[in-house]
This record gives sequence, C-alpha cells and structure tokens, in this order.
Amino acid sequence: MPRDYMEIGSAPYDEECVSVSRDTDYLPAMRAECNRFINRIREVHGEEPEGAELRVKSNSHDFGTYLEVVCYFSDTDEDAMAYAYKCQDEMPAKWANS
Repeated sequence: MPRDYMEIGSAPYDEECVSVSRDTDYLPAMRAECNRFINRIREVHGEEPEGAELRVKSNSHDFGTYLEVVCYFSDTDEDAMAYAYKCQDEMPAKWANS
C-alpha cells in the first residue's frame, strides 16, 4: 500500500504552542501537545478511516528536533486521502469549541 503524509501542525492554529528551545527540555511537553492535538482532531473529524493514521512525526530543526502531527494515508484510497486533506484544510482553531 503506497503511503504519503499530510503535515498538520502541533496545535490548533489559533492557540499558543510549545516552542523548540536550546535552553529547556521541551520535547515531553511538545509530544503531549501533539497527542492532545490528535485527540482534538478526532473530536472534530472523527476517527481515521482505514488507510489513514494520525501520528506524531519528528523533524530536525536548527535548534533541535521538533514534533508535529501528520496524517499518513494510502494514496490509492480516496477516503483516506479525503480525511488527510480535511484534517489539514479544516484543522481546529482552538482547543475547545467556543
């Protein structure tokens, strides 16, 4: 099954997020934030369909490693692809509904 992924971010776009820092041990807080964001995305869009999976991905940065939520999906499965695009295009703005 061919797989691709869609980058979503680490937190709702209208909220503060944990920052990469040379001075602190930010990774545990960043991982917790990403896992919370996965839960928030599932609240808004439902569980992933077969062929899609929300996960935390690590990436290199000049100041260290940063984490973000991505949606892995089968690029041959229309439902999985649609879910990934929906997660990115309609990501939650806030941690809670207002």
